[in-house]
Amino acid sequence: MKEKPYHHLSNGTFRNPKGSPVVISRSGKFSYRTFSKLRKNISLNFPKEHVVEKEKVKSDLEKYKNADYIAWIGHATYLIKLGNTTIITDPVFSKNAGPLIFGPKRFTKPALDLNEIPKTDLFLLTHNHYDHQDMSTIRNFPYKDAKVLVPLNLGKYFKNYEDVNEMDWYDHKNINSDLKITLLPAVHWSKRSLTDTNKTLWGNFLIEYKNRKILFACDTGYGNIYKELGEKYGPIDLTMINIGAYNFKPMFDKTIYHTTPEEALNVAKDLKSKKVLGMHWGTFVLSLEPIMEPPIRFKDNAENYGFKREDAITFNIGEVKSLNELL
Repeated sequence: MKEKPYHHLSNGTFRNPKGSPVVISRSGKFSYRTFSKLRKNISLNFPKEHVVEKEKVKSDLEKYKNADYIAWIGHATYLIKLGNTTIITDPVFSKNAGPLIFGPKRFTKPALDLNEIPKTDLFLLTHNHYDHQDMSTIRNFPYKDAKVLVPLNLGKYFKNYEDVNEMDWYDHKNINSDLKITLLPAVHWSKRSLTDTNKTLWGNFLIEYKNRKILFACDTGYGNIYKELGEKYGPIDLTMINIGAYNFKPMFDKTIYHTTPEEALNVAKDLKSKKVLGMHWGTFVLSLEPIMEPPIRFKDNAENYGFKREDAITFNIGEVKSLNELL
């Protein structure tokens, strides 16, 4: 029999790549109640320019409709247009990140309503956490003829879709002659209920378009795997990676599943990235850092990891930039 890959466990669950960090310490005893109280006290004040007015978003999408572009809808939701293919990543359009009315509420609206997004051809989902896999969005998604790419065991959530593809790490799909998508390892985990921990896979998507490479990261912590991926797949032109949701004290001294802004830069460095785009901030309060701290730390530390300050990129919600402008 063929030997199972390291990340496949005999009980049908999955684990992180060999050598990934593990949780080893907590600040005192587990205190989710204290954490929740502290989270409710986080200031939600943000500068007006953090969110682009919807009419400008629409006009910019019209302006770039014949170009390759990236547009930030919020959190980890992006529209990425490459040639004749428009991709959407981890689409979340609900008011909260949780089951029904529960879970953290968004403090910034999506740049567009779900029924306002342009025709979308490819739906990428990195993992099943509520702030990434939003069942209301999946059920109401207007383009169910889009090709769906998901990690293993997540296809069951896409009833009524025409073309759903489950992928293991290192599997790839050729979307057309110019566009190839590969699922790569990430340092994370999966869970939606009390009984399904790590029963579905998680992963990063490597998007290869013509002669360019974009890595769209799953939520991820830092791990040695990124040096390996950098050797095998680098250099990456643009790494899109989480820079928010990293302060979980008093529950944990440090989360190993979400990179800090500095660790995100380190991942990008390991991937031999030319530029890095910080995402997963400015939408939900998932942790205890001030809501506008991630982009500041991200840019302030860029040069420590070999990047120019301007190559550590952040968008405003609703901002649209052409790929040529970015790269």
